Formats: sequence, structure tokens, C-alpha cells
Amino acid sequence: MSEKIIVPVLGESITEATVSKWLKNKGDPVEADEPIVELETDKVNLEVPSPVSGVLSEINSKDGSTVEVGALLGLVLENGAGTAKDENIEKIETKSKENNVVNLQVSNKEPRIFDKEQELEEETKTEEPLILTQEIKEEKTLDSSKEDQILSPAVRKIVAEKKIDIQAIEGTGKNGRVLKGDLISLMDIQPKPSERKAQYGPEERIRMTRLRQTIAKRLKQAQENAALLTTFNEVDMSHIIEMRKENQEDFQSRYGIKLGFMSFFVKACLVALKSFPAVNAEIDGEYIIYKNYYNISFAVGTDKGLVVPVLKNADELSFADIEKNIKTISEKAKDGKLTIEDLQGGTFTISNGGVYGSMLSTPILNLPQSGVLGMHNIVERPMVIDGEIKVRPIMYLALSYDHRIIDGKESVSFLKMVKENLEDPRRLFLDI
Repeated sequence: MSEKIIVPVLGESITEATVSKWLKNKGDPVEADEPIVELETDKVNLEVPSPVSGVLSEINSKDGSTVEVGALLGLVLENGAGTAKDENIEKIETKSKENNVVNLQVSNKEPRIFDKEQELEEETKTEEPLILTQEIKEEKTLDSSKEDQILSPAVRKIVAEKKIDIQAIEGTGKNGRVLKGDLISLMDIQPKPSERKAQYGPEERIRMTRLRQTIAKRLKQAQENAALLTTFNEVDMSHIIEMRKENQEDFQSRYGIKLGFMSFFVKACLVALKSFPAVNAEIDGEYIIYKNYYNISFAVGTDKGLVVPVLKNADELSFADIEKNIKTISEKAKDGKLTIEDLQGGTFTISNGGVYGSMLSTPILNLPQSGVLGMHNIVERPMVIDGEIKVRPIMYLALSYDHRIIDGKESVSFLKMVKENLEDPRRLFLDI
């Protein structure tokens, strides 16, 4: 009996998907609930499991084809795995019956009987060293001589610092010795083309994934439909760094996870969002919808593109819960295990470009949200404090917002409050 593999319900407003790749080939045995095909939607990739144990007997939708919800992907022959094994056994047995000839050379000579002296002679013969051919000897000598050649201190220093492969250089000195001039002449060697150019040619034409198409569409919509503006500030991270350093060991031993920067930023944003509700709102036609719940979206870079999962009800979570949930969701994103629910319902976004070394940027809105905070890398910079120049770990902050519902005063005040709570993290515990 064959069971159908159909496209499952993909989530709200998603009616079709692309067959990314089949994880099993036709004729392969499969187990019940074992993933057999991967589908790519506008938001996430998901795996479709086998409905029963058996054999994948038919594939109706090839890789790259577009399928709708409820469409037939293939068939699984129930309990077919055992049948396939039996068939293989029968084939092997038939083959062995037809081919009874074994390709072995059997000697017809009489068995030899060794006495003690003959036995010693045979052992001596077998222990004789193997004589290499002249050709192999010469090749080995050439390689070893090049490796073991005496290099001048200047040449040896350049080779070590620049990690130069001495075997690839033809020396102009006596007996092929590599000289300093030989290394300098390497500067005049034309560089080789990139590996991608050598493999694929000057240009590649690759169809965008559904996720990349969706990202492009939504970002363009944000530019066209929102009145985008960005305000900046800087934050002294010394107190947070000191707090993490002092409490890291105790925090990790108690909760089983490291205390990162993200929990401080989430907490600081939550305080500011409660004070400036317009930053947590969205526009719906002629209306403004103020959200009295706080679902923080955070951007995660994956091999397949940027995804923005959501930390639900962040205002009800402790520092430890925030760190645990962020770690869990980030791992799901990188493994391609996010669900539609993981990506829906965000009210405000935090984007951390600092993990990639970004000094400053203007983050773009994640519609229909009205605000997004950009974090950047921490760099030691000179600061004037109480009339003295001191070095402090500084991070630039950027708040992009929809100017249609958020005024300049609100945006600047919001970012200033985030800055104050980060520079004095004790305020986060006092809710001020």
C-alpha cells in the first residue's frame, strides 16, 4: 500500500513553496517521521517527514519546482523496505548461481616440504630489502635536496614571515639555491584568477532563493512605504563589561549559560519602549496600533540569508531567560529549523552588526514595525571625563524609525534612555 507525501500547511499567508532538495532517492528505504524532502518558503525552510516506514517509490516534484499547499510530492510504499532487501538478496543469489567461476589462480604443483635449513633460507630471502628503481630514487633526492637546502638568514626570515612555499620557487643560486632576489622577483608575478572564476567563468547566473527574494521585496517596501530616518548616539560599555566580568562565573554556574551583552540591550530597550509607546507601535491605514506587549525581534545571519526570529513577551523574562531563549532561537536559525511562529509577532527589532565588525550603520525597518536599534562593535576611544582624557570602550548606537508616527524628540529621547540604562546597568534592576 502506498502513502502520499503532500505539501503541509505552511503558515499564515503562505500558499506555495519550492522543493529545495530531496533528502532521499527513489528506491531508498525510509522510516516513519524521517525527513525525506526539504521545502523552501518565503520565510523558512522546513522538512517534510515520511508518513510511514517503507520505500520511497515515486517522486512527483523535482528539485527547484514550485508546489502549492496540498500538492502531491511523492509516494512511499509501506513496508517496502523489507521487500527491497529480499529482492536484493535474490539478485545476488541468482548472480552467484550463474557465475560459478571464481577468478583465483590455483596452483597444481605438489606441496613443498621445508626442512630447517630451507626454512631459514626462505626467511632470509623474504627479509631482503626492496630495491627502488633509479627513477624514484632521483625524484626523492630532488625533493629532499630542495627542502634541506641551506637558506640565508634574510631568505629564511622572509619565508617564515610571508609563509612562502619554498618548493614553488626556482632558485637562481648555485645548485638551485633560493636567493633573496628570487623572493623579491615574486612581486612581479601575475596573480592567478580566483577559484570561482576558474571554476564558473567570469559571471554566474543563479536564481535567488525564495528567502532572498522575500528579503529583497520587504526591504524595498520599507524604503518606499516608510519615512525612514536614523538618529545616533554612543554608549560607554565599561560598566557592563565590568559587571559581566565580576559575575560571569557565578551566573554561568547557576544558569548554565554565559551572560552576554544582548540581555542588557533587550532590558534597556524594554524600559525605553514602555516610556515611548510610539516606538513599539505600527501604522494600519489611517490608524496607529499601540502594542502593549513586547516581542523583540533580533537579526540572525545564516548561510541562506538574514532571518529575524522573535523573542516573545520579553518583558516577562529574566536576564537568564533572555540569554537562554536567544541562544536556542539562534541555533535553530543557523540549523534551518525555524518555524513560521518563530518569525511572527515582533514589535521592535535589535540588529547587531558589531559581531561582524561594523563601526556604524543605518539599520532598515522590519515592517510593519516602526523602530529598529543597531548595535555596533566596541572600540576603545579617548573620552573627556571630568576634564580629563580617558580611554573607554565605546559602542555607537543607531535608531532607525518611521518618522510618520515617531517624532524627532521621541526618537532622540528613546535612544538617550537606552544609553543611560546601558551606562548605568543598575537602573535596569530598579526599573527607572
